[in-house]
Amino acid sequence: MDATARDSQGSDLEWRVTVPEGASVTLEHEAGAAERAWAWLVAYVVVIRAAVAGFARKVWKIGADDPRKVVHGLKVGLALTLVSIVYYTRPIYDGVGGNAMWAVMTVVVVFEYTVGGCVYKGFNRAVATVSAGLLALGVNWVAEKSGDKLQPVILSGSLFLLAAAATFSRFIPTVKSRFDYGVTIFILTYGLVAVSGYRVDELLDLAQQRMSTIGIGIVICLAICVVIWPVWAGQELHLLTVRNMEKLAGAVEGCVEDYFAAKPSTATKSEGYKCVLNSKASEDAQANLARWEPPHGRFRFRYPYAQYAKVGAAMRHCAYCVEALNSCVRAEVQAPEHVKRLVGDVCTRLAAQCGRVLTVASSSVAAMTSPKTLDFAVADMNTAVQELQGDLRVLSPILAAETAEMSLMDVMPLFTVASLLIEISARVEGIADAVDTLASLANFKQEKDDNDKKDKPR
Repeated sequence: MDATARDSQGSDLEWRVTVPEGASVTLEHEAGAAERAWAWLVAYVVVIRAAVAGFARKVWKIGADDPRKVVHGLKVGLALTLVSIVYYTRPIYDGVGGNAMWAVMTVVVVFEYTVGGCVYKGFNRAVATVSAGLLALGVNWVAEKSGDKLQPVILSGSLFLLAAAATFSRFIPTVKSRFDYGVTIFILTYGLVAVSGYRVDELLDLAQQRMSTIGIGIVICLAICVVIWPVWAGQELHLLTVRNMEKLAGAVEGCVEDYFAAKPSTATKSEGYKCVLNSKASEDAQANLARWEPPHGRFRFRYPYAQYAKVGAAMRHCAYCVEALNSCVRAEVQAPEHVKRLVGDVCTRLAAQCGRVLTVASSSVAAMTSPKTLDFAVADMNTAVQELQGDLRVLSPILAAETAEMSLMDVMPLFTVASLLIEISARVEGIADAVDTLASLANFKQEKDDNDKKDKPR
């Protein structure tokens, strides 16, 4: 074996070693520190570029899926631009003094995505600011009349008692759901006015300036939120209920189809129940905010938004059963195929009838019309339930004759699926009852028949 150097100066060290078999192996020298640093820098830049590109795609998808979110950002920017006029206009600035910053703070904390959220925060902030300011003025007046020695004691004691009582009130469910933000602003405003009142002589002017700037911010927020492409919490709750009902109908039918199919599909149709289970927090929040909104469209004053929460609760009650049914579909232990075929048709019909009831109910809520055909759909579903129960009773003697070939544990999964399907039909009927109640409370319009449309004079 011989070895020869190509470059005796060592500028490019490359050695060729010849082995007895005639093959050759090339050995390159290790890269220097500068080359390693450059390679690391290039790799780091590539990683950063990929991360930025991925983030940009996510941002673009969010804006493309719901352009209202982009508009919301523009509306917030417009509100802050308008409120900045308080600084740039000398007469207004001289009237409110250095408290113009409170208008900016009000826009930042009050402006919300929905009209209901904006009204909720604006109302709470206005009422809390006025009540806390007036109360702080009264307490400060009493403290001044009590003398220099008692003045700090009265102010500190009142701050302690009111802060403790207001904080405790946040644990009351009604206050927590409707006035939680207002209680926080009450504590903040009273503390600022009371403490500053001990050192500021012109306390009344200070309170008046702060209330004025906060009022300016609230008016700007409400005007922009209501006038420019408004997003109504009540309408969002309405559409969410319709979508969840449609997804639940598809999940019931999809689970039964997958169970009796030769191979369960990997489609997401049978997992639509997950959206129903995960929507409770969104439904409760939107129902709470919708009560603050003014009448708009077909959502009149004192519209029964609370009934939507009851419809959602009925859907979740049904979705839990669908989740159990989906677990049976994906289970490893399954009943024999020839046993499944004995009740496959009637189970599929029952699932289709359950889906039809939910579809009719969702169409009724979407169109805000009283569902005339919902009762007929429920009756057809109950008929399918009776057929399944009859087939199960007939199935027992057949399976008893085949006990030599299979055990009871082999057919238990089929009875479990049938029992769950019967239970789902009962819970679907509960959803239909909740929708009927919603239609009655909301005064949905009567659905017109085709004959009525034909007989209507032109």
